[in-house]
Amino acid sequence: MPVPFESLLPYGIMIAMFGISGTGLAVIKTWQNEGKRPRYSVDQWDKTDKPQAPLGFELNNPWKLETRYS
Repeated sequence: MPVPFESLLPYGIMIAMFGISGTGLAVIKTWQNEGKRPRYSVDQWDKTDKPQAPLGFELNNPWKLETRYS
């Protein structure tokens, strides 16, 4: 028994609205980021205006390097 298309119209409208709202949110997010793709998990180091490391930073590495054999 066929289903009348009028009963499927609400589902089509809902799917269309999900697509329109998702596309709209993606466009707004891209527009707010000056046309670039959004970046996720941006930490404080990425947000700084001084990309050079402060003095003494080179001594803060906790890893001990082994001496090289020549």
